[in-house]
Amino acid sequence: MAGKVLITGAAGFIGFHLARRLLADGWQVTGFDGLTTYYDPALKQARLEILQAQPGFGFEKGMLEDPGRLTGLTAELRPDVIIHLAAQAGVRYSIEAPRSYVQSNLIGTHEVLEAARAHPPRHLLLASTSSAYGANTKMPYAETDRATHPMSFYAATKIANEAMAHSYAHLFGLPVTMFRFFTVYGPWGRPDMALFKFNKAILNGEPIDVYNHGDMRRDFTYVDDLVEGITRLIATPPGETPVGQMDSLSPVAPFRVVNIGNGAPEQLTDFIRAIEAATGRTAQQNLLPMQPGDVPATWADASLIEALVGPLPRTDIRDGVARFVDWYRGWNAR
Repeated sequence: MAGKVLITGAAGFIGFHLARRLLADGWQVTGFDGLTTYYDPALKQARLEILQAQPGFGFEKGMLEDPGRLTGLTAELRPDVIIHLAAQAGVRYSIEAPRSYVQSNLIGTHEVLEAARAHPPRHLLLASTSSAYGANTKMPYAETDRATHPMSFYAATKIANEAMAHSYAHLFGLPVTMFRFFTVYGPWGRPDMALFKFNKAILNGEPIDVYNHGDMRRDFTYVDDLVEGITRLIATPPGETPVGQMDSLSPVAPFRVVNIGNGAPEQLTDFIRAIEAATGRTAQQNLLPMQPGDVPATWADASLIEALVGPLPRTDIRDGVARFVDWYRGWNAR
């Protein structure tokens, strides 16, 4: 399956990797990105330059929340698929600057939905987050579990996105898949995420902040494994028949929520040991209590996505972290 795809957030971490993959698969890819300054714009620009060097890639710079901008772009492009990855990310930053989450995640996503309503694609896919599970203590997280107790404003905006998208799927018959990501990491990752910060500090001989005194578990998902899941889901829009009792398929709309995770939680201390092994350095750990808005563990139930598209690759954290460290050394030495 190939055709025309519009990716919002194409200069971001996941959008960049997905765009490269779809270009390699023969898709005509148009990227849309605001190139905001939430983190180093040079990293976004470097990703974008790699994409622009590949045949079949086009780019539009703009802000999601600009009224009618995406609707005008989809009227011109008529994409077969829209993948909405652009967002204001970060749990902790949502405590400091909640208004930016309203603008990007709520108003911006509304603009995406309006564009899809005006010019319906074969499949609309939107990014959500494992943070939607919030205060749930049942593990692993299943898509049919309630997502009604967000622990951060970031999570609240993503839960709202899911509800917004469901209403458009019901009202206008848009086939919508929401995917909940679980701690994605890998080369070209965001500087505000733990792997980037830990690696930089360890290589510079600086201490790292380790929250909840290291008693944290995360379902670390290597970016190439995530992209494989998204790529397969493109060809699997929601229909009318559930694939099993685990299916989150809506009873009133072509709408489904899907976890994309490694399906196995890892201790944060093991993640740090993987960085130490890859860098050849020992981390100086500054042990701290849990931060507001954070949760002690995440763990994806991967049975639904496997029922939909088959088993996905699961990169071992030692291999994935080593690939990141190799990339980081090259990036830092540029």
